[in-house]
Amino acid sequence: MGTSEPTRRGFLAGSAALPLAAAAHAEGAETAAAVARDLDRYLGFGNKQSGGDGDTACGRWLASELERAGFAVDKPAISVPWFAPGDCAIAAGDARAALWPQPIVVPTPAGGVSGPLVRVDGAGRADAPLEGAIALVDLPYGRWSSALAKPIRGPIDAAFSAGARAAVVVTNGPTGRVIALNADGREPMFAGPVGLLAPADATPFLAAAMAHAPATVTLGGQGGRRPAFNVIGRLDRGKGRWITVSTPRSGWTSCGGERGGGIAAWLDLARWAPGALPDHDLAFLCNSGHEYENLGAEESLKAVAPKPAETHFWLHLGANFAARDWHEGLFGLAPLPGTDSQRYLVVSPPLLPAARRLFAGLVGFEAPYPSDRISAGELTAIIKAGYPSVAGLFGVHRFHHVEGDDARCVPPEPVAAAIAAFRRLLTAVASA
Repeated sequence: MGTSEPTRRGFLAGSAALPLAAAAHAEGAETAAAVARDLDRYLGFGNKQSGGDGDTACGRWLASELERAGFAVDKPAISVPWFAPGDCAIAAGDARAALWPQPIVVPTPAGGVSGPLVRVDGAGRADAPLEGAIALVDLPYGRWSSALAKPIRGPIDAAFSAGARAAVVVTNGPTGRVIALNADGREPMFAGPVGLLAPADATPFLAAAMAHAPATVTLGGQGGRRPAFNVIGRLDRGKGRWITVSTPRSGWTSCGGERGGGIAAWLDLARWAPGALPDHDLAFLCNSGHEYENLGAEESLKAVAPKPAETHFWLHLGANFAARDWHEGLFGLAPLPGTDSQRYLVVSPPLLPAARRLFAGLVGFEAPYPSDRISAGELTAIIKAGYPSVAGLFGVHRFHHVEGDDARCVPPEPVAAAIAAFRRLLTAVASA
């Protein structure tokens, strides 16, 4: 009798908790099903280059979803670069390979430009004079993202300063494919034509560079500027305390792992927040122009975002929200059931204890960083603009900016698990 009563009480307590656990499981399953539908829709728009057909259709869909959730929606116009490639290639002897023209594209003449091929290493060192040459910039291995990164921009600038006629950049990374690089969206970054070469295609050109053999680079096509638009949904309740949630939608490829998880999370929070956060005004921003160094986000900050003094909290959902992890090495790439750990959670310093608790067990996110130590991308611009309390995420998965960043790269279940944590974070911040 002395032990049976506590045991009975424990059983009854556990039995009472069972419906709650079942409800939580059902809610998680429902969220995962909604995430799967949203991911399918997002991926179905295809290529997401800013101002293109996929980006435009996606933006209209997201605007309609905000309206359905009760937001007043605007679609502010922005201007973005575009380029439709024609003949873009490097040729040396019998070898020929396609190039990805680096935006904003500086095209070559119709017949291309020619010169001896000279290898330039990641430190900008060349093994022969570059005057009149084609610089073959052999990047170190990395998960590259932006041409503004010093290990990329430095060697290219150095090559043109030394007289190179064009630069071909080998984007060495996990997949062996070209890694597209974000660029300044207002003017060309480089003094001459720049093309990106897949590491899998680079071997004959590295050999040609050892002999300083002649090569020809052609970057042809049509380009200019075209309209795109951001999306902002507002639910202004007159509270004078805004919670803002933002995410980009555009990118170089179909952007499954890069953007898909963030889009699905943004949609989930937009549907959930009006009922869950009744004491705040709500703003949901989705920006185009991301691949042009956050061009659309900068326009949103200047023109339509709630002002810092009126903003209680800003959550930014950046790249690699919950992308798949992969085995990498002797046997190439093989998908894993887990989530890529190269995702970073950044919060204002006072939020660190709560973030560590709320994101425990979520790989990468479980070790948050203070916003006065590290940030990246659009989150940096948000912090710099003076918003007092922020959280954001960013990362670079293996197919980041690579053709093939498709449904394989973004399973819905880990996206749903991360969404649950961000719901908890928003609830905690709103009640503080």
